[in-house]
Amino acid sequence: MNSPLDPIDVRALRILVVVYDLESFSAAADRLEVNQSTISYTIERLRKAFQDPLFVRQGNGVTPTQRCDGLVQWARGMIAEFEGLASPVEFEPTIAAGSVTISCNHHERQTMMPRFMAQLRAAAPKVKLVLLEAAGHGEAQLRQNLCDIVIGPIGIVGEDHFRRHILTDEYVCVMDPSNPLTRRRMSLSAYCKAEHVFVTYNGEWRPLYIEALKAKGVELQPAVTLPTHDCLERIIPGSTLIASIPHQLARTFRGGLRVQPLPFKVPISIDMYWSARTARSGLHKWARNLLAEVARASAA
Repeated sequence: MNSPLDPIDVRALRILVVVYDLESFSAAADRLEVNQSTISYTIERLRKAFQDPLFVRQGNGVTPTQRCDGLVQWARGMIAEFEGLASPVEFEPTIAAGSVTISCNHHERQTMMPRFMAQLRAAAPKVKLVLLEAAGHGEAQLRQNLCDIVIGPIGIVGEDHFRRHILTDEYVCVMDPSNPLTRRRMSLSAYCKAEHVFVTYNGEWRPLYIEALKAKGVELQPAVTLPTHDCLERIIPGSTLIASIPHQLARTFRGGLRVQPLPFKVPISIDMYWSARTARSGLHKWARNLLAEVARASAA
């Protein structure tokens, strides 16, 4: 006896998830590189199978139904399980091919990625590495299978995600060597009165030390606000500006800036996250272990 669920396959579930994430049939077609008619036909099959409209038109996009919300959560797990089973468990770096996509920010790209990239290229020359800007979107990128690994001081929860702590950093201040704040250990009062540079990660994330100060009843007003750390070494020299940044990142600066401890402790927990999709893959397991080794070496 035929079931209405018989035509449903992993490809159909993948289309369902992509339409759900992008809230658009046309955008899903572009992402999956198929005709929009393919998307429409597949969603229509799913509607009949699950006896629900799944998506309703709203403006230029579509909005999922409550039934669709539950189906997509189930579909993500099914897709991850199938892809995990299909991944080769055995892995020989010297002959292996494939790709590893990592989502991270400037901090990780400056401190860990150069060494990781060099070791990956030396051990597994046929493996391709792709880096994405996380900027507060790492969890969404992992959920949408746009990346294999997310690295950063973020918290991703869910049964389909795995976490491994790889590094604990802390905030320090960087400033010009002639800054009067370098003459003695900096007090909280002196720190608060200083001219601060804020790095906002393109406005997507607030650094942890700002929240720690708010807990003390202190709210700083920045003199300069930047989207990323990449021009700090050119902005701070010759000025009275200071920037509070991760210590590991400050160690990579070559501009002769002075590094001073903050008058309060703010640890930064750098964690690595991945999903069930790549949990059993020999390539990705090897890459995760290599990242952990590189992080340990950076901390040392």
